[in-house]
Amino acid sequence: MTHTVHENEADSPTDSLSSGSGFMSLISACGLADLTGRAQIQLTGKDRTRWLNGMMTNNIRDLAAGHGVYGFLLHPQGQIQGDLYAFNSGDYLLIETARGQLENILKLFRRYIIMDKVEITELDTVPLQITGPNAVEILNAAGFQLPDLQPLQFIQLEWNDLSCTIMRQDVPCVPSFEIWCSVSDGKVIHEALEKAGAASVEAGALELLRIACGIPRFGQDIQERNLPQETEQARALNFNKGCYIGQEIVERIRSRGNVHRKFTGFLIEGALPALGTALQIEGKSVGEITSTASLPFGEGFQNVALGYLRREFATPGNRISMENAAAIVASLPFTNFFQ
Repeated sequence: MTHTVHENEADSPTDSLSSGSGFMSLISACGLADLTGRAQIQLTGKDRTRWLNGMMTNNIRDLAAGHGVYGFLLHPQGQIQGDLYAFNSGDYLLIETARGQLENILKLFRRYIIMDKVEITELDTVPLQITGPNAVEILNAAGFQLPDLQPLQFIQLEWNDLSCTIMRQDVPCVPSFEIWCSVSDGKVIHEALEKAGAASVEAGALELLRIACGIPRFGQDIQERNLPQETEQARALNFNKGCYIGQEIVERIRSRGNVHRKFTGFLIEGALPALGTALQIEGKSVGEITSTASLPFGEGFQNVALGYLRREFATPGNRISMENAAAIVASLPFTNFFQ
């Protein structure tokens, strides 16, 4: 999914109401947003596939044209240094990541291009995201003839003499698509989708959707000290692809048993905790909070959080103490919000 950067705790009351309204559009109708927080990189050169396969935790070597994967870049000691999506466009590989990670990922890429025939080009694009139960219907109404796409599958097409690409995101709870095109064409497409019935939403609404879906964001829920298996993102790992940077540590964890803590969801009883709040059992710290949100639910709101918890306490329904509140362990995604 798109990990749009937005700090919930900095919202004004008006912003929070707007985010809640936008969130409801995303899960019950159709919301539309410009993904200014995303960056794209094009990789060309005859060694691009072999080289990237040796960098990422997922399988690039066997990635079919028109499809993508999510994965991590690791330190040689196994800690996560960044996350990204990689797509096989046939003549090149397209990388998409959070704009805040771009400088570091480019630095990592360039460090490991030694004698490899790989060229890196930053793309001047701002993808669009269209999300909701009515997303396909609105795309069709705007003139996009969309086939049935699998998660992270994409198709290149012509729309009103404009060239663009539509990719189905891997959002687990609701249909969601990205449209890749030039900035100027994006403005035209955005207007057409609004006229077809999509409601424009802000970054705060996308952040609520991210948290409701239980998707971690690098730099907040995933830190450089984290090991891949702690994040519970099995979609990022391939154990049959062969060697890559940090692979030995990932394989050792798999063969010897689980890591001690895991990425977890919580229903909050009481006020939203501050980020970094410790979770405690019998006075001992057993985890921490990394993301929080107040999600519209029924006639009111339900406070939820994401964070890490020691595996032995991560059974859904377990109650964990915090200062002035309690956290109830919940399965991810928080499916109650999508029924």
